Amino acid sequence: MPLMKGRFLGGAGEVGRLGMYLDTGGTKLLFEYGLSPKKPPQYPDHSPEVDLLLLTHAHLDHSGMIPWVVSRFSTPVYATEATSVVSTILLNDSLKIAQYEGYPEPYSKYDIRSTERLYEDIIFGQNIDLDDIVIIPHDAGHIPGSTMFQVKGQMTDILFTGDINTQDTKLIKGADPVGTDILVMESTYAGREHPDRRELTFEFLDRVEDIIASGGQVIVPAFAVGRTQELLMVLRNQGYDVWVDGMGREITRRYIDLPQFVRDIRNLDEGFKDAKIVRRSMDRKKVLKADVIVTTSGMLDGGPVQEYMQRLNNPANGLFLTGYQVENTNGRKLLDTGHVEVQGKDVKMEMQVEQFDFSAHAGHTELVDFAKGCSPETIVLMHGDNREALAEDLSEFELLMPVMGEEFEI
Repeated sequence: MPLMKGRFLGGAGEVGRLGMYLDTGGTKLLFEYGLSPKKPPQYPDHSPEVDLLLLTHAHLDHSGMIPWVVSRFSTPVYATEATSVVSTILLNDSLKIAQYEGYPEPYSKYDIRSTERLYEDIIFGQNIDLDDIVIIPHDAGHIPGSTMFQVKGQMTDILFTGDINTQDTKLIKGADPVGTDILVMESTYAGREHPDRRELTFEFLDRVEDIIASGGQVIVPAFAVGRTQELLMVLRNQGYDVWVDGMGREITRRYIDLPQFVRDIRNLDEGFKDAKIVRRSMDRKKVLKADVIVTTSGMLDGGPVQEYMQRLNNPANGLFLTGYQVENTNGRKLLDTGHVEVQGKDVKMEMQVEQFDFSAHAGHTELVDFAKGCSPETIVLMHGDNREALAEDLSEFELLMPVMGEEFEI
């Protein structure tokens, strides 16, 4: 059997800067090409020239360096319309952050525009026929438009998951297993579980009600892509004065314009209409009287949330984190020390700080169940810093855990 040769350019034994090069023997593919938005940012190894790039979704740890590839090789980028639209917004924002923080710019605005022109729209379940392989996109259940790529050759086929979630949320349906010979699967939450989504939603709303009934207000830092939209749907029809600020406003509008990627577009549209939108800086004075403020950034490292934390920092109010807080972020500092950095100053948070696990990733048991449902012969674990925990529960399969830069055959 002819072997395909792969190599991780990043994101093998870590979460971030994911990129996997695959030579099928005829076609050279690049799955993802992201960055880790740390300080300073971390980049993947340089990519060789490839025939096409398969982008599973827009998050920067998967998409953040694709203009670098496109600017050198004029590589077509296969992605859903939701992914291409949102990734363009995030790439432009990433460039602004690099300029603001004084880091070298890995590409230019012109490179981002060139990338826009080279996107090739894909549709779930619709084959992409190439000379020696067929590529089939499947819904990954992570954020709207997120994709798993199945690559079928003459003798074998591979499923590359990107990030997956198998639980249904208000925003999208969870991913289903896809039968394959070789499963290349993310392992972000290896060794960790998530609460039941329905119970989590009730718990979140109960705590919001507790704070508001006691005369307080709730700040909800939220990722602009996926999380802001789900929270607007959760808060819809609860009777609260809800305001939304930051990049999540624009992303929500784009998703509403792409209803085919949202599980319940009416719910999202009405949730967005029910909320008040911060359109200019002067609106932020009105927001200080709101019941609930949904705003970026989700890890407290910048954006409007910093002003709100400073202005509403008292024990009557709540600060409800809704996502994982990465090491060396302001959100992790808050959880570890009770302090945050606001405009260069160390500030003790007097607010009621709580964390709610609205993760868009599959948890440990869900990953195990998904892998077994795919019935592969071989599993390649990637994009996780605790892959060994997952390997223990998948020992019945042939397992590969390549390190960054190591060539492997499948």
